[in-house]
Amino acid sequence: MTTLREIKDITICESTAELLTKGRADSVSTVFDRADDIKPCPIGAQQACCKHCYMGPCRLSTKAPYEKVGVCGATIDVFQARGFGRAVAAGTAAHSDHGREMAELFLSVAKGENTDYQIRDTKKVYTMAGYLGIATEGREFNDIAVEVGEACLALFSQQHGHIKFLERAPKKTFQRWADLGILPRGVDREVVEMMHRTTMGVDQDYKNIVLGSARCALADGWGGSMVSTGLSDALFGTPSPVTAEVDLGVLDEKRVNIVVNGHEPHVLDMIVRMSEDPAMIAKAKALGAEGINVVGMCCSGNEQLVRRGLNHAGNFVMADAAIITGIVDAIMVDVQCIMMGLSTISKCYHTKFVTTNYRCKVEGAEHVEFNGEHGAMETGKKLVELAIDNYKNRDKAKIKAPSKKEKMVGGFSHEAINYMLGGSFRGSYNPLNENIINGKIRGVVGVVGCNNPRVKHDWVHVELVKELLKNDILVVQTGCSALALAKLGFMQPEAAEKYCGPGLREVCAAVGIPPVLHSGACVDNSRILEAVCEMVAAGGLGNELADLPIAGAAPEYMSEKAIAIGHYFVASGALVAFGVTFPYTPNTKFADYIFNEIENDLGGKWAFEPDPYAMAKLIIDHIDKKREALGINVAKERVLFDMEARRQL
Repeated sequence: MTTLREIKDITICESTAELLTKGRADSVSTVFDRADDIKPCPIGAQQACCKHCYMGPCRLSTKAPYEKVGVCGATIDVFQARGFGRAVAAGTAAHSDHGREMAELFLSVAKGENTDYQIRDTKKVYTMAGYLGIATEGREFNDIAVEVGEACLALFSQQHGHIKFLERAPKKTFQRWADLGILPRGVDREVVEMMHRTTMGVDQDYKNIVLGSARCALADGWGGSMVSTGLSDALFGTPSPVTAEVDLGVLDEKRVNIVVNGHEPHVLDMIVRMSEDPAMIAKAKALGAEGINVVGMCCSGNEQLVRRGLNHAGNFVMADAAIITGIVDAIMVDVQCIMMGLSTISKCYHTKFVTTNYRCKVEGAEHVEFNGEHGAMETGKKLVELAIDNYKNRDKAKIKAPSKKEKMVGGFSHEAINYMLGGSFRGSYNPLNENIINGKIRGVVGVVGCNNPRVKHDWVHVELVKELLKNDILVVQTGCSALALAKLGFMQPEAAEKYCGPGLREVCAAVGIPPVLHSGACVDNSRILEAVCEMVAAGGLGNELADLPIAGAAPEYMSEKAIAIGHYFVASGALVAFGVTFPYTPNTKFADYIFNEIENDLGGKWAFEPDPYAMAKLIIDHIDKKREALGINVAKERVLFDMEARRQL
């Protein structure tokens, strides 16, 4: 019989611990219990198993990796590269299919065929038109919007040339990609090519596969994800600083509770709008509820948090805990990070588990098809009514309403940061660069990604960020990682006084920002690409992204999407550190390449370190090396210029 971890060893989140304790008393199985019950395959974890043909599967020894090869003769390096490449392709496909959905929705609105949604940020449309080379002078806005939508949609199927958004990168970074021959063409083409290259009997040079994976990953970050973020901003508003509350305490025992989990912002947007309909509120009150409470879970929640200040229940592994409260009347899901176990656990309570996307049906769930382009408002009403009707089925004996919640400030898009640093008329990253150059800010790190139930929930995220902040490193976050810090108050301006070193503390106080900036969902990591491009453009920190004192980290990742994200940052020139596990075999040429040699090609490299303190040290050491290379590692002597010196200057 499997011994389950004690609750104190599962999570540092008080609300999650409280509900997991109740869940065990109720005899329900959660994602954490299943992680204890099913041990990961050690051969598979090290990517030493190849299943890409039916002469196998072939398993190679990880103790003496070059003594044996697969049936086809492939080495352990090819095994690892194939698996890595397919993870990148799958992650790129997920983000980009989402991006395509946003492009199709945007286009239906721009053409006037869809009146259920509106374009809320026209300025963003003009900005995207500029990046895409679309003329705007003297043209009607709707004509421009249609052309922007069509150009974005075309980036997925484009067969030749390169994705236009890549030209936003510094010239030296762009040239590095061009010299390596890895400028991505269309998103779909790169995904298909990577699947082809990793088929048995095709690409069998591990370095070539990894560089091909970079081409595919760049299509994600600078293609599908950038399209998704840009068009979502146009439709739902570009984020700017906004307050919200997070943690399971945002659930309200006195109201109908709807939790929306997934990644597509238009579903949650419509459910929120329909929940505010007076007729819907009246129906809820007629059943004894005080109103309707819609909250986010996972990344669709993050998208609406940073735009409208929607309260957020927590990161994706907290969905079980939310249902265990007994007060969630419906949990509605679309795509990505949806666990099949939610269907089972919902049946233990009164909760309706509802799928809304044809791509993601779950056995045992109720399915209500949601199509953003046709009948979205009508379907939104149906979904809200479903939750209202279920309110009367609550079992009072199973209710345990959590109380803990925390205030936060989110919404730090590239545009918002630009405005806060430079003002209305001279929006600029110069103040950020100046404070990096003078050493008040040591560097910038994106701490992003998922939670993984095989490690202590939230702990690695939090401890890593603590170490970075006290060493004067500004942290930018997206996805489930952001919620780990938000729940503990790190996204309040006051947190700078408590957690930061003296330099970062001073800057945060002067600008009025928290030391941890929430930028949105995992697809919104493209915002971080925008920000680092602006840092290079502002001057003083080198000529390409690889020169910057920056890094990325995914301390608790679990998804192939994270591999794709990590690789597009590596390909863009950043150090990227992952925790929990990593699909590689130590002491192999593949491992040496991705952790060391690849920096010579791409400017960035991978790192793997499950310990948050060791991860923080390797990130800080990397940032210090970049500062030294830029000549900003030591304070410059202040010199008072006389008139002759001023003339020479």
